[in-house]
Amino acid sequence: MIGRSLRFKMTTIGKCSSIYRTSPEFDLPEPSSGKLGFQKLPACNCRGKSFGFSIFGTEVKTSFVAPLSAIEASRKAHVNGKAENVHRTGCDSNDDMRINDCHGFSGDSIPQMSTIGNSTNIVWHKCTVEKCDREELLQQRGCVIWITGLSGSGKSTLACALGRGLHARGKLTYILDGDNVRHGLNRDLSFRAEDRAENIRRIGEVAKLFADAGVICIASLISPYRKERDACRALLAEGDFIEVFMDVPLHVCEARDPKGLYKLARAGKIKGFTGIDDPYEPPLKSEIVLHQNRGLFDSPNDLADTVISYMDEKGYLNA
Repeated sequence: MIGRSLRFKMTTIGKCSSIYRTSPEFDLPEPSSGKLGFQKLPACNCRGKSFGFSIFGTEVKTSFVAPLSAIEASRKAHVNGKAENVHRTGCDSNDDMRINDCHGFSGDSIPQMSTIGNSTNIVWHKCTVEKCDREELLQQRGCVIWITGLSGSGKSTLACALGRGLHARGKLTYILDGDNVRHGLNRDLSFRAEDRAENIRRIGEVAKLFADAGVICIASLISPYRKERDACRALLAEGDFIEVFMDVPLHVCEARDPKGLYKLARAGKIKGFTGIDDPYEPPLKSEIVLHQNRGLFDSPNDLADTVISYMDEKGYLNA
């Protein structure tokens, strides 16, 4: 009988230590004959197709596998047929971009090279499964819900309530919280003006990928400047960016001060803090504005329901 043992290894990343399990290793017992033993497994039935095999043996039944020539013929038919015309109206936001769409394998065409930023000689490679296919699979519309507002306005709380409400309706979401992203992807960025702009740019690009995957991406961060927010909106197709403005006055946010940041900023221990010594530019054309109701705030679930109702009305919760 084959015994299976697990191997564990300790690794350290920065100041964090973690334990992970390596790939299982198999310990083979030593037969009394001194030779490696084999165990023949009985053939089993898989949807009417029988197959069997021997561990380290020579007898293998593969009647359920199609001949390689048939597989190759099917592959060629797919490449020469469906893949030859991969564009479908409304499926791709890069309609005006020349792409490498499988013809490059035969040398029939030369793909167009691009230079974007510091990246040179790159080619956009288009695949046959596109955004609309993933949206149909998930039965929802991939989009970005961008929640902006002052620190302490309730952005993260709303994001969690919104994620929970959409999850209850069977919708797939992912939250990109400003502080959470700085724990990993953006850990190399400070809070200087240029780094804050780069922080927002990166989150916008990641949010775009989630939306393209058909996921409802909820981005929750101060994002104080219109220019950066508008640049993130421009990354997506028309209608795929929903800006939610938490219109909460500074004095209310400062009274809450859930992280104690306003106190530190007033004491001069934090420089360039939004609302104190750095400006916040309110959105001018947000899809949704959430503000005080006669001096009181609705509960996070009520605010989330407002956003969900908007999404439902606009068709985001259907493929």
